[in-house]
Amino acid sequence: MTTRHLVDPELLPMLDLLPAFQIAPDTLVAVRAGVDQMSRTAPVPDAPVDLAERTIAGARGGPDIRLLIYTPHGAVSRRPGFLHIHGGGYVMGTPEMSDARNRLLAADIGCVIVSVDYRLSPETPHPGPVEDCYAALKWMHANAESLDVDPARIAIGGESAGGGLAAALALLARDRGEVPVAFQLLIYPMLDDRTVVADPHPHTGEYVWTPAANRFGWAALLGHEPGIDGVSPYAAAARAESLVGLPPAYLGVGALDLFLDENLDYARRLARDGVPVEMHLYPGAFHGFNMMPGAAVSQAFERDYREALRRALG
Repeated sequence: MTTRHLVDPELLPMLDLLPAFQIAPDTLVAVRAGVDQMSRTAPVPDAPVDLAERTIAGARGGPDIRLLIYTPHGAVSRRPGFLHIHGGGYVMGTPEMSDARNRLLAADIGCVIVSVDYRLSPETPHPGPVEDCYAALKWMHANAESLDVDPARIAIGGESAGGGLAAALALLARDRGEVPVAFQLLIYPMLDDRTVVADPHPHTGEYVWTPAANRFGWAALLGHEPGIDGVSPYAAAARAESLVGLPPAYLGVGALDLFLDENLDYARRLARDGVPVEMHLYPGAFHGFNMMPGAAVSQAFERDYREALRRALG
């Protein structure tokens, strides 16, 4: 399969610059180190935002959880809040990998962003990662006054695996009924382990996040081969029998992204279950394409999800 001829021409330089890697048990340490190194050396934008680091108690006897908290400058009472969950296929990444975007987003939207350093798989399989995110969400609600956040206007979201965890977190929050969620921002979310065993799409998954990487990530999270019966919807949100009662959602995905079909199907199911949903599909775009910020399709992507979040949080 080759889909290079379908890639937006402005994104082609990114393909030529991306380092080739195969994520597997024997390469995971090196891949994680490479991602962390890129995060540490990325330029920090000049945004009027204060950054604080906080450690909170974990859930149900779990270890403490590290948070990065981004607060815009200026005296504004009761800002909206956004719980951010980073991507990385459930197996890699830290909140620092989204530092630049979170700084700019907090300043642009005028919201307090809490980014959670959840435990990674395979060292911590499900339910550890989603429970870490739930603990962060509960902490954010419980400490809304000290954060100067309106507890009725807290959204959740993330990219890739972070989007998958956000979707699972929305289900968990709905079913436990302890904390309200105003909105879910799902950026090319990793939602369905059954994609691993589905008939391959002829035009998705060639670049960045491949079927082999997807199988590894899901197996690491689940602790067994993906695609079998009995997988919890709090691990793979697409497994939920009903999406009724979930908060309004935004989904954005590229037409060449491995997650295309599962994202389109999830948006369709949300709409069918009466959940307000906004779905954007970006032609010529592969997984993570917005890392090429100068491309027109990336700029449209950034504008669309920011405006959706702005509207949702008032």
